[in-house]
Amino acid sequence: MPRVIAGSARGIPLMTPRGSSTRPTGDKVKEALFSILTPRLPEANFLDLFAGTGQIGLEAASRDAGQVVLIESAPQCLQVIRENIIKTRLADKVALMSVDVFWAVHKLRHNGRKFDIIFLDPPYNRAYATLNRLADDLQALLAPAGLLVLEHDAKEATQPFVTNLKLSRSCQYGASMLSFYQL
Repeated sequence: MPRVIAGSARGIPLMTPRGSSTRPTGDKVKEALFSILTPRLPEANFLDLFAGTGQIGLEAASRDAGQVVLIESAPQCLQVIRENIIKTRLADKVALMSVDVFWAVHKLRHNGRKFDIIFLDPPYNRAYATLNRLADDLQALLAPAGLLVLEHDAKEATQPFVTNLKLSRSCQYGASMLSFYQL
């Protein structure tokens, strides 16, 4: 069962949807991710795409990120995310958009939103296809010196460039890979 690792909601166990429709990020990967992100987190605007259980965005909010936006469209996940927001008492820092990721990213771009950190965790078998499809909108959403993090299957070849986004580092944790992109 996933939990919040650090910050104001430390130790709170998070709900997960029944079945195998989601693949929550493992604690080892999450700890490594936030070890890398910690210097950037205070007051950072954080976008969590394909939020699943909401655990990554909630971890960011617990660790003093600024505004956190979670995007998810699966009905079974939305109820879990709402319950997790209540359990962690982070509702004042977290906004949930219950819409399709592709529509949401376009809408956020149209509204002129900017994010310091964008976390993208699409279904593993479509990670780079999804990133390539969203790349133009994601570039526009990144704040200056912003960071985009893609979680994907370690077997999938890492792309050094996705349009103007340049790979700055990749870290493998078992079957998972975190790839970090910047403009």
